[in-house]
Amino acid sequence: MTSLVQRRCLNHADREAAARCPECQRFFCRECVSEHEDRILCSACLSLLATPPPPPRRTFEGVIRVGQCALAVALIWFFFFLIGQVLLAIPSSFHEGTIWQNWETR
Repeated sequence: MTSLVQRRCLNHADREAAARCPECQRFFCRECVSEHEDRILCSACLSLLATPPPPPRRTFEGVIRVGQCALAVALIWFFFFLIGQVLLAIPSSFHEGTIWQNWETR
């Protein structure tokens, strides 16, 4: 097994290696490595660790929410429709005040 001094940087062939990346197991010079969370990593492995994983895919959650909103709007509309039907069923004599006169004569 050759020592670290005899190894060369992967990116710079004329420079001797100063560190070995623990992720990809390749050798790099001091310029090609950086410290991240108390570990020395190459720039390629550091960029892989720095990018966040894609968010989990939500299945049918948006469709369910749209359906819930549509159902809520339909229920509200139906409630106000029923109130309107009740108000239309009230006789016009109620609004004129004559219904109370008929009630007293009974």
